Amino acid sequence: MCCKTYTHKSTLITHKRLHSGERQYSCYVCHKTFTQKIYHIKHNLSHSGERPYNCDVCHKTFTQRSNLLKHKRLHTCERPYSCDVCSKTFPQKDKLTTHKCLHSGERPYCCDVCNKTFTEKATLIKHKLLHSGERLYCCDVCSKTFTQKSNLVTHKRLHSGEHPYCCDVCNKTFTYKGNLISHIHIHSCKHV
Repeated sequence: MCCKTYTHKSTLITHKRLHSGERQYSCYVCHKTFTQKIYHIKHNLSHSGERPYNCDVCHKTFTQRSNLLKHKRLHTCERPYSCDVCSKTFPQKDKLTTHKCLHSGERPYCCDVCNKTFTEKATLIKHKLLHSGERLYCCDVCSKTFTQKSNLVTHKRLHSGEHPYCCDVCNKTFTYKGNLISHIHIHSCKHV
């Protein structure tokens, strides 16, 4: 065990659950489990649709106050977390933690299927969908399915005709960023 001390017995009991892995609170909807009741209560808001916290700038709503506070930093440009190696700043502590992995080379999240490692847990979760074959994202036009939401968003441009990437030189537009990058080389080769 660790050497942490607490003034309240209840806090010690809660902390011990981190070491034991005990997760006594379970969501009735998705069965996700929690070590603390407060996290269980906050999680339940995600199923209720209730979003009581509202951004006064853009009116986006949130289930938790902490998420609203993080979001507001987008409007204020506040970046309170600073890297002690390169001084780059971040609006969220978890973004700084991920950034520090670039300096240390640490990749703490490992795929149990192929042993590929990642700096972020979210990236590992997306990667695992490739192994499972699970395709959670479905096009509402043609019913084609995708493992990642970003691929669905890109695919939908084929139906909408959207060309969000524009060449600064000739104003030609493209559906995919990669096509724009390839196109830009045409202009740079003409000037050589």
